[in-house]
Amino acid sequence: MGLLGNELAFARALTPQERESVMALGSRKHYAADAHLLTEGDRSSHVLIIIRGWVTVSVATDRGATRLILGLRGPGELLGEMAALDPHPRSATVRALGPTETQVISGDAFRRFLALHPRVSGLVIRQLTFRLRSADQERSALASLTVLQRLASRLTELSRAEPSGPYHPAVPGGATHMGTVVQLAQDELAATIGATREAVAKALKLLRTQHVVRTGNRMVEILDPELLALLADGHQE
Repeated sequence: MGLLGNELAFARALTPQERESVMALGSRKHYAADAHLLTEGDRSSHVLIIIRGWVTVSVATDRGATRLILGLRGPGELLGEMAALDPHPRSATVRALGPTETQVISGDAFRRFLALHPRVSGLVIRQLTFRLRSADQERSALASLTVLQRLASRLTELSRAEPSGPYHPAVPGGATHMGTVVQLAQDELAATIGATREAVAKALKLLRTQHVVRTGNRMVEILDPELLALLADGHQE
């Protein structure tokens, strides 16, 4: 399972000249926390490059208002490229986790730029391929792993992310005197693993009784990362 892309962010993979040329195609736009940058089903075709902030990428599920979070995207990431490259509606909703700044580029301008810059076009194709493989892995996990395994895997992934990531507290390295902290509510955590809030609460209770984690208001503190990783792999204590 993978929520955070481990590939080099699109803008950071560009040469300085390429980055300057791409940014010159669009204009700067700011979004408040919880604002929708892109909306699933929308017919727009512009792309976004995140300059500052973090966003969630989510899709609707069969459970009505429940959404499944497919990914977290941060500075340098390219968003909306699929709708820019084909005539279909947006495939996901992108929501700002906090104040976010982006460069907005029209779909037409972006397509023309790719046609003239094969290397950059290759970067976009690589990104699409990586995200499709990641989505396949997520679907496989939903079908084959228990809620406890998915939860342990997600917490392990987020705890190993960069301290500047979206779910670490404002302390060096995201660490406390006891362990690493992942900051998110139980319903948000449930949305990242395709489970109900109730199922996640039950799994967290089990992890607490085994002293693997400690929970608080919008936070999960990981006390035993080794055991958590073993549970993610399907081992039983």
